[in-house]
Formats: sequence, structure tokens, C-alpha cells
Amino acid sequence: MNILSAPFVGGNRRFGAISIFTVLAVAAFACVPVARAVPPPDQDLFYVAAVDPASQPDGAVMRTRSIALYGLPLPVSAWQVQYRTNDTNGSPIAGMATMLVPNWPWFGPGQRPLLSYQIAEDSLDTRCAPSYALRGGWDLGGANTYIDTLFIAEALRRGWAVVTSDYEGPDSRFLDGVNAGRAVLDGIRAARAFAPDGVGLASPIGAWGYSGGAFATLWAAQIQPEYAPDIQFAGITSGGVPADWTAIAQGVDGGVQAGLAMLVLIAIAKNEPDSGVAELLNERGRTALIEDASACGPDLLTKYFNAHVDEFAAVPDVLSHPVLRAATDRQELGGNAPIMPMYLYHSATDDVIPVAGFTDLVGRYCAQGADLTSVHSALPGHNATAIGEAAGAMGFLADRFAGVPIAPGCHGR
Repeated sequence: MNILSAPFVGGNRRFGAISIFTVLAVAAFACVPVARAVPPPDQDLFYVAAVDPASQPDGAVMRTRSIALYGLPLPVSAWQVQYRTNDTNGSPIAGMATMLVPNWPWFGPGQRPLLSYQIAEDSLDTRCAPSYALRGGWDLGGANTYIDTLFIAEALRRGWAVVTSDYEGPDSRFLDGVNAGRAVLDGIRAARAFAPDGVGLASPIGAWGYSGGAFATLWAAQIQPEYAPDIQFAGITSGGVPADWTAIAQGVDGGVQAGLAMLVLIAIAKNEPDSGVAELLNERGRTALIEDASACGPDLLTKYFNAHVDEFAAVPDVLSHPVLRAATDRQELGGNAPIMPMYLYHSATDDVIPVAGFTDLVGRYCAQGADLTSVHSALPGHNATAIGEAAGAMGFLADRFAGVPIAPGCHGR
């Protein structure tokens, strides 16, 4: 099944079918081995703040440029938008978002819907950022961006505008919930201010992310009432939700996804130098902090295939150490329930993110009065569920954009 067959309009609402995903997939395989023509963000002056971010309000557009999505002649208008946001410490920084609008009118009621789509960045360097991949950087560090093309293209097919932010920020802070949430919310503000074809202040807003993208989406939803009360979400969807970071790291440790456990360890040590996490490492671990400071997720999965985190620690069972647990606990979701309607889904047999954390998070949200539909999917594993449950997530957003009312409270299946 190819959900990316885009109906194009030629004078009426019916379009000839064209598979955007097929074009992108072929181009990816053709272009990856070729020397990159697009400079990575740390060599691209466009990423440098155009003005002092402190002089601008949150979400203010500081500069824009038109781009060709993936460097290809696709029927999508695309821009990179630099905007003011704030890091976890409240310091003003320059954020970067990619804005996508299909090249056909919105035929639904009201203004064109705006979907904030969070790609699982899961990395430690800006060359892994979605904006670089979406411009045609063709670095394997952008693998998650290429994979998520499937879902972005379906949103565009429906006539929705899409904004996707580099929510880890210019310092690539993986596993920093407040940093990610603020970047997502200010990216939405910037998209509305930029206001491309059909998008405006009256556009219904949704958000969606899977796995690492769900982490950013839900952090944005949790802090929205305080940080961005001007943004009213029609609804949000998230799947493969990262909850209980200790269990996630322990579950993949020593296996094919052991690089994720190393990513958690390195990111915490990098983001919180005063946390004491770096002091738990041995010489190999300290070397890894230096060597992998600019690694992308795929790099770490390859390098640490079947590795054990304790091989890099000066203490036994480092993933259960109170110092590390205290640091990861600060990044756990569930402190307060989002106030907008939610649709959350997770495989009951997820092989990357244990389902117990998801079940606990749903319980905490529901205990706080959330309006939430939760799905414990029977589909096998993390990746299969990302694809197989996407139709439900997309349908939920479509209903919210159309103003279909929800049954309040929590509902599970």
C-alpha cells in the first residue's frame, strides 16, 4: 500500500496520481553516494542568526529562503524559516524550521490546516537535523527524515501545510524536553507569521510525531498552556512514545539497538555537564564523549552494535545508577497532562521502547483529566506500528481539523 499517491488538481478537485514517495526513494538511492552540493548547517551562514534573537519576540521570523524539497522538482513549495526561540535555560537562540505547502488550493472549510510534524532527530549534530535532509543534504544521518517522508507526503496530499522544526536546536540537544517543546511551539508561531499560501492565524493546528518525534510533540503539548497560550491545538497524535528512559536504555543494551543506550548516556553527559554523569565513565567512556560528540543516530547504531554500556563505565550497572536516573527522570513525560485532545498509540510488543512506560504515561495523563484515545496496537514491533497505525493517527487529526467533536475523557483500545 502506498499512501503517498498524491492527487493533483488540474482545474477541479481531482488530480492525476503521482507517487511522491517513489520519486524521493529513487532519488535518495541515486544521490546519497554523490558528493554533497548542499553545505551542512555548521558551514551554512543561513543558520547564523540574522539579528540578535533577544531583540525579537518568541517565534518571530528572522530570515527565510525558498528551497527545493530534497533538491527535487516536486509539486511542493518549501522554505527554511529561521526564528527566535529559547533554550531550556531561557536564553534566546535561533531556531530553524522547514515549511512545506502543496501546490494546490485547500478546498476544505476555513483556512488551510497546519500540521507541526516532529521527525525523530535522535542525534548529536546539526548535520543530522531535518532541515538539512529536507533541503537535499543526502547524509545518512538524516535517515529518520527520509523515512518520515511517508507521513509528511500524506499530510501534503490532504492539502495540509506542514512545519517541521529542528527542535534539538543549534546545539543538537537530544533528550532535552523543554528545549524541544519550546522549539516546536515557536516553530508553529513562525509558520503562522510567515503565512504561506492559505496558512494564517485561523488555521487549525495539529501536531504529530513518532518515537523521538513523539517526545518533542508531547513536551510541546505539556508546556503549551504556560509557554504558548496563543497556540490552540485542535488535536495531537503521537506513537511509539518514549517513556521510562532507563527501561528503554536497558532494553536495547547489548543488542542491535545498543547505540540508542549510548546516545542516551552521551547526550545526558553533554547536556548536563554538572549532573555527574560524565564522572561515572571510564577512559573508554570519556573517549566516546569526545569521539561521538557530533554523531548521528545511525552512526551510533553501527558503531555500538551489540555493545554493553557498562564497558564504558567506571561503576557497575551504570544505567541504574542514581546519578544517571536523576538526570533521565528530569526528561520524563507525564508531569502534567496536555489540555488538547490526544491520540496516542504504541505496539504492545514494541522491541525498542517497552510498552509498560507508555501504559504508565497514559494512566498519568488520564488521572489528570486528559481527553485521550490510547491504542495498544497488536502490530508487532516499533517500526511496523509506525506504518500500520498511521492511518488512525491521520484520521484523528483530520476529524479535529474538520471540527468533529470528541467524547471527553479517556478511551482505550
